Order: sequence, then C-alpha cells, then structure tokens
Amino acid sequence: MTLLTHVLACLFGMGSWVAINGMWVELPLIVPEIPEGWYLPSYLTVLIQMANAGPLFVTLMHRFRPGKLDERPVIYSIVGLGVVATFLLAFFWKHTVPLAGATHSVPLLVLCFLISVVDCTSSVTFLPFMMRLGPQYLTTYFVGEGVSGLVPAVVALVQGVGVVHCRNATVASLANGTLGVNATVGASGELQAQYQPANFSAQVFFLFLSAMMVVCLAAFLLLNHHPAVARERKCELYFNGGLAEEKSHQALSLSHRPQEEKAMISSPDSHRRARRSSFGTGFYSGPELAFIFVVLAWVNALTNAVLPSVQSYSCLPYGNQAYHLAATMAAVANPVACFIAMFLPLRSMVLIGLLTIVGTGFGTYIMAMAALSPCPLLVHSVSGTALIVIAWMLFVLTLSYVKVIIGVILRDEGHSALVWCGAVVQLGSMLGALSMFPLVSVYGLFKSGDPCNTKCTK
Repeated sequence: MTLLTHVLACLFGMGSWVAINGMWVELPLIVPEIPEGWYLPSYLTVLIQMANAGPLFVTLMHRFRPGKLDERPVIYSIVGLGVVATFLLAFFWKHTVPLAGATHSVPLLVLCFLISVVDCTSSVTFLPFMMRLGPQYLTTYFVGEGVSGLVPAVVALVQGVGVVHCRNATVASLANGTLGVNATVGASGELQAQYQPANFSAQVFFLFLSAMMVVCLAAFLLLNHHPAVARERKCELYFNGGLAEEKSHQALSLSHRPQEEKAMISSPDSHRRARRSSFGTGFYSGPELAFIFVVLAWVNALTNAVLPSVQSYSCLPYGNQAYHLAATMAAVANPVACFIAMFLPLRSMVLIGLLTIVGTGFGTYIMAMAALSPCPLLVHSVSGTALIVIAWMLFVLTLSYVKVIIGVILRDEGHSALVWCGAVVQLGSMLGALSMFPLVSVYGLFKSGDPCNTKCTK
C-alpha cells in the first residue's frame, strides 16, 4: 500500500508543470503555423508571469485568512481547467482572429494563459496538500514534478520535433519550383535548412497532454479517497486541529511526571529544538530561513527562467543533436536528483550553499556559451559538444537536488512554510523571466546562427 501511495504521489506531481513544459517543447512545430512566429516564446513568457495572479491570491489568503482556504477544492478546479484547456488546444491552436488590422492566434494565447494559471497555482497548492501525507512522499512528489518535464521531452523526440536537414539551395529550389529565384544562391554553394515533418501532429501531442492531466486528476482523487491511502495520512491531524490537541495532552502528561524525569526527558532535546523563530515550527532561525528562501528564489530563477531562455543559443551552435541531447539529459537529471534526495536527504546549510555555488558555476559556463553564440568555444569539436551537454546535465542535477532538500526542510516547518515555498518558487521564476525578457527579446543581446551556413574560425 505504501508503494501505491508513492505511485499516486508521483503521478500527482507529474501534472504540476506538464502542460507548460509540453508547450515549450512543441514550439518548433507550432511557430511556423501561426502569425506570431518566433515571437510566441516571448508572449508565452509574459503570459506565464501574468498567470502568477493565481499563486498570489492563494498566498494572500493563507497570509491574511489562515485556515480559511482548503487546497483540495482549488486543486480540483485547476486540474480540471488544465484538462479542458489542453483538450481545446488540440482543436483550436491554429485558429486566428482579426484584431487591430492583423490576424492573431487569440485562442492559442488565451488557452496558454489558462494552462499557465493551472501550472503556476500548482506551486502553492500541490506542495501544501502533500503535508497531509507522510514526509517520505514529498520527495516522490518532486520526482513526479521532474518527470513532468521529461515525459513531454521524450514524446517530442519520438514526434521528431525540430529535426533539421541541410540541403543544397539549388536542389531545394528545384523541389519547390523556384529555381529562377535561388539559382545564384545555389551556385555559391549555400545550404538551406529544411525541417522534417513530424511523425504525428501537434493535435495528437496536445491530446496526450490532456490525458496526462486526466491521470493527475485521477491520482489526486485516489490520494483523497482510496482507503489504503487514508491510512497513510498521518498528518491529517494538522488540519483538523488534532495536532495541537495531541501536543497539549503530551504537555499535560509531562507536567505530571516527577521533576527529575521531566529533566531527563527534556534537557538534551529541548534546548536543541527550542523555537528559534516565529515562522512555522521555529526549528530554524530567522537568518537560516532567509538564507533558505533566497537560495530557493535564486535557484528557481536560474532553472525555470534565466538559463532556459538561452538554451537554444548555448546548444544549437554545436548542432541539433547537441541541443536535443542537452534538453533530454537535463530533463532526465531532474528526477534523478529527486531519487538521490530520496535516499540521501542531507539537510545541511553548508551543503546547500556549496551545491548552489557549483550549480551556478555550470550555469555561468552555459550563459557564457550563449553570449558567444553563434561561435562559442570549441564549436567545431566533439569536446565542445560534450562539455555543453554535461554542463546542462550537472546544472540541472545539482540545483534540482537543492530544490528538493529545501522542500524537505520547509515541510518540517509546517503547512504555511510550504505555501511560502511555492510562492518564492514563483517569485524567483518571475524575476528571472522579467530580467531575461528584455535582454533576449528587446535588446537582442544573444545571436542565433543559421544551422546550415554559420561559419566560425577554429
């Protein structure tokens, strides 16, 4: 029965970010078919930040009306909305609407906003819900959250998203019946990038995402109502006020013990576990909690916004194979980090700080290669390709481990700590996205090369 709960917790976590992750990996197929073109990633970034109104509302409710908002109805609502929105995407993502003298993909943008609300709000509702289960299931939830990025990436690889072949421009012109226009280009030996058709359509992919959200909803239903899982909900007392009652009984029984026995029971542990702050259980001091939340915001800014916004610039100069391999290995590294944390949950502030520095170092290398695009270091060598793939994998592995350990630490601090954990995750992601949006989309500081014609000196 414990295995069943672990599986359900993983499937539940898998629905947290699967819709938005699926949108990102499907962009190469969507972009050529819509009027927004490659401006869509910028629009998607803005929509995700607007969707933070959802987690902001939940956080404010917990702050000013504690105990009044039950996560379970909110989760039912947002997961149901995710099922409907991804299902409608399958049929309306190509539809355009005339607006202000131009055509725009209004249905696509509206539905993207709705799934952004779903995924952003999951950060401040899914985690607090996991307080109802034992602490061992929180790590399993994080594994599922990591898999929510891996599964769409693997399906996109099977689909053949973004596979490009270089053809001589003259041959391509003959195939397209436009030899007269491009004959001079072909004579110069220039190559033309041609994207291969996908193995199945974007409609099928969006229906798959909708099915994933249905699985998440079913897992949540079973976590709430399956009799075997009900026996695992040892933390339910926390929400029913039973925990406070149990502690008062323990305190009452302790007060009736002889003075020597009370000293023996409380002396070594009471000093170590005395309240050191007014937050949560008070086990961690104010400076320690500030450090934890700053690291959490920094790590999520890097992993959710800053580095993903330049992934194509850092990897594509090394070839499409390097790009897809880096994306896949990074997606694999996330759940692997969660598995490591499941067996080695090292709650050390020093370790968290060291791993954050190491992960930031890998991120700095990735950012440097993106800044040097389209001619980064070792661009024509196998070692350069290996380095960028390994850098992405270790970047995600180290910082994902940090995120999971921080989640485990804050779970010990209580329900409100996990709410603030989700809020800080979204805050860090938002700040990272807002800082990178003008650099990438407005000022154009990062340059992309032609996959077939960019020439770099060795």
